Amino acid sequence: MYRKQLKRSRKQLTSVRIWRTRIVFFVGAILVGLAASLVALGSDLSSHGFDLITRDKPWLPFIITPLGLMLIIYLTRTFFPGAEGSGIPQAIAALHLKRKKDLRYKLLSIRIAIGKALMIFLGLLCGASIGREGPTIHIAASISFALTRFARFPHYDVGRGLILAGGAAGLAGAFNTPLAGIVFAIEELAKNFESKTSGTVLTAVIVSGLTALSINGNYSYFGVVSAHVAMPSILVVVVVCGVVGGVLGGGFSALLVHGGRRIAPFRSRHPYLLAGGIGLALAFIGYYSLGQTWGTGYEEAKLALAGAGSGELDYPLLKLLATLLSYWTGIPGGIFAPSLSIGAGLGHWLANWMPMAGVSTVALLGMAAYFTGVVQTPITAVVIIMEMTGNQEILLPLMATCLIADGLSKIVCPQPIYRALAEDFMRNLAKDNKP
Repeated sequence: MYRKQLKRSRKQLTSVRIWRTRIVFFVGAILVGLAASLVALGSDLSSHGFDLITRDKPWLPFIITPLGLMLIIYLTRTFFPGAEGSGIPQAIAALHLKRKKDLRYKLLSIRIAIGKALMIFLGLLCGASIGREGPTIHIAASISFALTRFARFPHYDVGRGLILAGGAAGLAGAFNTPLAGIVFAIEELAKNFESKTSGTVLTAVIVSGLTALSINGNYSYFGVVSAHVAMPSILVVVVVCGVVGGVLGGGFSALLVHGGRRIAPFRSRHPYLLAGGIGLALAFIGYYSLGQTWGTGYEEAKLALAGAGSGELDYPLLKLLATLLSYWTGIPGGIFAPSLSIGAGLGHWLANWMPMAGVSTVALLGMAAYFTGVVQTPITAVVIIMEMTGNQEILLPLMATCLIADGLSKIVCPQPIYRALAEDFMRNLAKDNKP
């Protein structure tokens, strides 16, 4: 027995093929961290670019937003098919295509990753209400899956290792939240965690996270948010935020999925007409909201968490509508950041009715509740919001809020949003590839 183990260890240390596989994997993890950082930088520059060119020209979005969305649809359909939407459903669908591995290349590839990044930049440059975090997961999973072309990986590493590792590392790099990346891989992407893949995922998250950290520095996504717990008044805040966030988040998911399915036939026949019409609607919403609904919503969320801003209900509702419309066009773009922003705005508004708790505390719980209501991953919501805000004092109220929101969201929208969208992708792939 000892000799067999010694022989196996010697083979692990001296095999050229094994070392090549390890080197390729580590290089891929570094590339994931680099890609996450570049996507973050490009997205920020694109958002600032839109603000700059429209600052003194409130009429300009009525031109560039519809035309920009039509251009994105053309480029996506012509050069980057498979890059549309959030990207998380594609990663989930690829994980479930066990018997049709060739179809994975239609969901995950370097071409799709490049197109995804470019279209996200263009979408933010023309004012769409989209996020970059879901697309970053798609890009990272595509990079990881592309490693199979350069080295021979074990079967389980391809299906339950590389794609999972890429997705987890992408989220970790996008938000600078390594724990959330691991938890999201368990809770959403895979729904289970095999012992064979745990080391692969952890290694990818660590390496890509260190790469992103060396580029961006150590930071909290929203900075350190000061939120305090005061018993027993916090119990009222937990229940109210959990109920309102869970119902509204679940309603958003149901509208996005079922509304998207109803719109899909019209979008397939008239993609440019739909994109142009929605572009005009987004311009009207942006004009009415004084520019608050453009882009990711990062600045608005940060203001709400700091207790600044108007605290009116207009913002979260208009941002919700703008995000729905942006997704229905079919352009590449995620819903993570807009959902966090909507939740923070919702919590800021609820704080007007609950003066016994600080605005930052209610905004933070509102963010957690709505985000959980949308994605139905309460553990990920708790971890990601703790890491993004640098606040652990409010852990127990945060957990309770997310559990309430998750339960109510599942009543409103029984099927989780990413699972439903992944099924749509798999159904369309099967339809397009019938013999």
